[in-house]
This record gives sequence, structure tokens and C-alpha cells, in this order.
Amino acid sequence: MTRINKNMTEIIYKKLSYKVNGAAFETQNTLGRYRGHGQYVDKLESALLKNGLKCSREVPLAPSFQAEKKNRNIPDLVVEGEEGRLVIEVKAKRILTKKDYFQLQRYLASGNFRLGILLNFRQYCLKPKRIINSEYKR
Repeated sequence: MTRINKNMTEIIYKKLSYKVNGAAFETQNTLGRYRGHGQYVDKLESALLKNGLKCSREVPLAPSFQAEKKNRNIPDLVVEGEEGRLVIEVKAKRILTKKDYFQLQRYLASGNFRLGILLNFRQYCLKPKRIINSEYKR
């Protein structure tokens, strides 16, 4: 049994996350584990649009600090639903590293997203990773 802090009972973008996860599992079931990054993003984008979600691909985000050059922060997908918008980063590699998590955290901060989902389609079982922006400003 896990303990839940009463201040942490809210699931951020519950319905939107459910639809995104469904599209991600559909993508892996269709393509399998050994495709390229671009193929996964193509299929995932198609599945998200089919589920009625607004989806933008590789949209450059604002620089995260003053001297940063433009177009450094480009997430794979930005998805909008009734609850809000979230960023998706797709990977097709054997294991995720800290660098992958840090990359998504940069996108969350640059675009002021509340939630990001990290997907690695190369793993035996797809396990979507929900990353929350602790510095989110409403």
C-alpha cells in the first residue's frame, strides 16, 4: 500500500494523459519496438489527431535564458486538450538517461507547461513517464 500526501491527490490532466497514453500504446502495438524515432512520432501524431486532440509537431519554444540562441528547445509534440496542454518527447533507444529527463524539464520550463510525457518506444514494455514542472506559473 502506498501513502498519498493529501496535498498530492490531484492527477494533472487526467483525461488528456489517458488519451495520450492510449495513442502511445496504439503506436507501439502497431509499429513494434524496432522502428526509428521519426516513424514513432509520425504514428503517434496520427493517433493523437484521430483521438480528437490538437497536436503541433516540433514547435520551437522560447529561449530559457537571455543569451540562449533561438530554436534550441524543440519538443517532438505539443498536445492540447480541454484540460490544458502538455509536451511529449519521444525516444527510440535502449534505455533512458538523466539527459533525456533534463531535456524534457528544459521544455517544460521554456514553454511553461505543467506536464510532460517522456515515451521510449524501444523498451520491451512501453512505460510513459509523467514529468511535472515544479516551476509552473499559472
